[in-house]
Amino acid sequence: MPLLRDVFIKLSENQVLNDATKKMGLKFGANKVVGGISVDDTIERIKDLNSQGMSVSFDNLGEFVTRRSDAIHEKDIILNMINAIGENGVDASASIKLSQIGLNIDYDFCIENITEIMDAAKKHNMFVNIDMENYASYEDTVRVIDHLMERYDNIGTVLQSYLFDAKNDVYKYKDRRIRLVKGAYKEAPAVALQEKEDIDKAFELLIRLHLTKGDGFTSIATHDHNIIEKSIEFIKENDIPNDRFEFQMLFGFRKELQKELVERGYNVCIYIPFGNDWYAYFMRRLAERPQNINLIVKSVTKDPMFQTGVKVVGALALGAAALKFFNRK
Repeated sequence: MPLLRDVFIKLSENQVLNDATKKMGLKFGANKVVGGISVDDTIERIKDLNSQGMSVSFDNLGEFVTRRSDAIHEKDIILNMINAIGENGVDASASIKLSQIGLNIDYDFCIENITEIMDAAKKHNMFVNIDMENYASYEDTVRVIDHLMERYDNIGTVLQSYLFDAKNDVYKYKDRRIRLVKGAYKEAPAVALQEKEDIDKAFELLIRLHLTKGDGFTSIATHDHNIIEKSIEFIKENDIPNDRFEFQMLFGFRKELQKELVERGYNVCIYIPFGNDWYAYFMRRLAERPQNINLIVKSVTKDPMFQTGVKVVGALALGAAALKFFNRK
């Protein structure tokens, strides 16, 4: 469903809809894939996941940060979460988007903010993963990561298999803790693979390379059970110990598969987003798997605001557009 995928990606980039939905709480199925609005709510979710034998990587949701005051506000939320994790003794790490803390405002300003986060995480013996975003921010993101890796050992990043640069980066970061993903942005053919089959093959190659070419820890981030089983087969064939890798999945997706992997003795980490800026994240998850449109449909039809005609801001337009394209298929 490439056309529907493009619709969701475009919707995720709509700043008007992002701003409008911040006032709505977790609507239209978002509560099924977002851990909570507040730090306290999310800590309870983390405790529950820990009790099921899973670790967590938290993500403070946020897009379109263009003002210093907003970047500082988002940084403070991240620091509050790090401190709450330390105080509660839960098993969790941090996933940080540099655009949220000033990368698109000023490089040195971003360095100041991420250094404060890294110091707080180091204090609590917490790992920090620097997320990769769209390709436009790739070079600046790598620049920040390489700078931080000179000083900190509790840092890793993400490699997106659809990018042509990914294979080189696997070798560059072969001794680091790396999360491997397929990629969730729409990128130009000049920089990224376009076909699902090609992306899947590249993803499988990155997994095999990072598991065998260095001493780094590998986070295999996918819900694709076929790729998971192929990875397990490769791991067994190459006698790779379980403490060298984990399977990482998004909160709210493939829960039974998550539990099954834990029961089979594998490490499972759940990527759990939180906050009121959930819209862009939710749209990208729908872009990855458009079948999840039913999360919207079921939620909207039960929402009394929708039933009484009270404005649902941009999300109502989202549902109409998505269903229009869905019905063409």
